[in-house]
Amino acid sequence: MKRISEMDRKTNETDISLKLNIDGIGDYDIDTGVGFFDHMMTHISKHGLFDLDIKCSGDLEVDCHHTIEDIGIVFGKCIKEAIGDKKGIKRYGSAVIPMDETLVLCALDLSGRPYLNYDVELTTDRIGTMDTEMVEEFFRAVSMNAEMNLHIKLLDGKNNHHIVEGIFKAFGNALDQATIVDSRIKGALTTKGVL
Repeated sequence: MKRISEMDRKTNETDISLKLNIDGIGDYDIDTGVGFFDHMMTHISKHGLFDLDIKCSGDLEVDCHHTIEDIGIVFGKCIKEAIGDKKGIKRYGSAVIPMDETLVLCALDLSGRPYLNYDVELTTDRIGTMDTEMVEEFFRAVSMNAEMNLHIKLLDGKNNHHIVEGIFKAFGNALDQATIVDSRIKGALTTKGVL
């Protein structure tokens, strides 16, 4: 069974088309209008080995908020749809990723219970044309719509670009681990019977 999800979402603020292949090879085609955010999404694709196509036209004349948050909503929904009933998946994933002087931890559980614990302090307002406060907003939207428990913690680091890049790489790596199908797992990995 192919674990692929495609979704279009159009509002007065954004027009998004997103395609996700969980069992990909890290191919991507991403154009959101926010260059640094495009760069970050390529890291999720490449380090998670997901094929990811994103096209977004948003109200960037206002700011980048709607574009990034709405992509988080659609991406989260596509993750949820692509993994389906979660039978056979490992469910949990974690990564501690170094990026030069930076060290970032990301741990997640595809539990069906959304929660974000984001413990990162950034010292600049913007990287490129992306507001740094949107990193937390993006991952909140992803966790709520994918129904995942997500913890992101900065362990060490100073350079904001390195910190954010480490976060996106760690998330891609952790999500890849959590979505791996293990033949030893019968049904969903829970004592409840369903996730």
